[in-house]
Amino acid sequence: MKIKYLLLLISGLSISSVMAESQCNFFAASGSIAKSALLTQGKPESYGFDSKKLALVDQQINQDVKNGFPGAALLIIKDGHVIKQNVYGSSLKYDLKTGKPLAKPIPVECNTLFDLASNTKMYATNYAVMHLVAESKLDIDKPISFYLPAYKGCDKNGQCRETRTVRDLLTHSAGYMPSPQFYNPQAIAQYGNGLYSQNRLTTESTILNKLPFERARGGKPVYSDVDFMLLGVIIEAISKQSLEQYVAQSIYQPLGLTSITFNPLLNGYSHKSCAATEVDGNTRGGSIKFPNIRTIPIQCQVHDENSYYSMGSVSGHAGLFANLADMAVLMQLALNNGSYNKVRLWTPAVETQFIAPMASDDTYGVGWRRAGAKSNYAPFGHYASNQAFGHTGWTGTLTLIDPKYDLAIVLLTNKKHSHYKDGKFAGDSFATGSYHQIVDLIYQSLDATAKNVTY
Repeated sequence: MKIKYLLLLISGLSISSVMAESQCNFFAASGSIAKSALLTQGKPESYGFDSKKLALVDQQINQDVKNGFPGAALLIIKDGHVIKQNVYGSSLKYDLKTGKPLAKPIPVECNTLFDLASNTKMYATNYAVMHLVAESKLDIDKPISFYLPAYKGCDKNGQCRETRTVRDLLTHSAGYMPSPQFYNPQAIAQYGNGLYSQNRLTTESTILNKLPFERARGGKPVYSDVDFMLLGVIIEAISKQSLEQYVAQSIYQPLGLTSITFNPLLNGYSHKSCAATEVDGNTRGGSIKFPNIRTIPIQCQVHDENSYYSMGSVSGHAGLFANLADMAVLMQLALNNGSYNKVRLWTPAVETQFIAPMASDDTYGVGWRRAGAKSNYAPFGHYASNQAFGHTGWTGTLTLIDPKYDLAIVLLTNKKHSHYKDGKFAGDSFATGSYHQIVDLIYQSLDATAKNVTY
């Protein structure tokens, strides 16, 4: 059904008061975070937003929740001020033991942690890489084997590891397949023998000298989790720390972040601290089987199978959890070109290098996804400037940083916490789950000249 935003402006949406959003208060003047941070709360009208149009964002998300969407958290930054921070819906709708619907779903709270999925690639791995580059500890144009001597040898098609550089990994140009299922013996067998692994050390060894390439190096980027799994290993080799330890000590702690972590259940959090993801574990409604598969609702454990089963839940491609407050600081860090509250993690020159568009596909930067000018990265909608960069996560997370407007958007959802049928999760079909309609509404509320878009 096609809906014009203009019609929404005229008619509004019918929302039950029970489903209304809750407002968060992370950066109030009296709050503990504000005492040590540059971000402060601001009124939307003071920073160019039309509050009536911005209210359509709440209405759309609440309508989706009313119609079955699980939960969401949204934060908007403009000109160094948090002008919106709200949570919606449920963090848990199904019993963790039986998988049956709860009589009283657990609501999303302001402190709820979300599984960031592939946003881990940016706010753990890419941030770590940018920091190491700024410290002259990493040269992304050096061969991978310079940092990982065990990374060597050629596959049966003559594609050799020694020719691959760190930049190839960051730009998804190394030639790896998108997401080989190391944890699934039947699925991984298509790429060769001896690749199955549900052990971190075995998985790392497999990637270093056994996993073949799917294509030649270079050309247009083909998104691959393997690239960032390898980048995580490189960070560990350089820092002599685990990825988890390195980002905590070198990035999160200096910034004063307190609610961003790998392995929440091992780091002081309980199941109720997190928004749940897939209802039937990793089974896709019972359609998939492999050794040790989880079959009940996943909560406070990373959903991503390669991360959970094959990398011990800490990987360069997935595994990070965070709430709105800590994500806000990480957004502002990028808007500030690598500095925040007297902490500098990289220089403007480093950030410029990393967000620059690839010649072969301008929706890719160095690690980052970009809105693009020649192409278009759909999740960022129709109005993001061609300077905008960020990422998405399979579980239902979106981050967008737009320097042209000094704007950042964090949309965290648990859209996969919904029924799986006919190869699809119900949560993916909602406006909130597809991201771009929510992003468009935000931009439309900022720019009065934006034209209405028909879906």
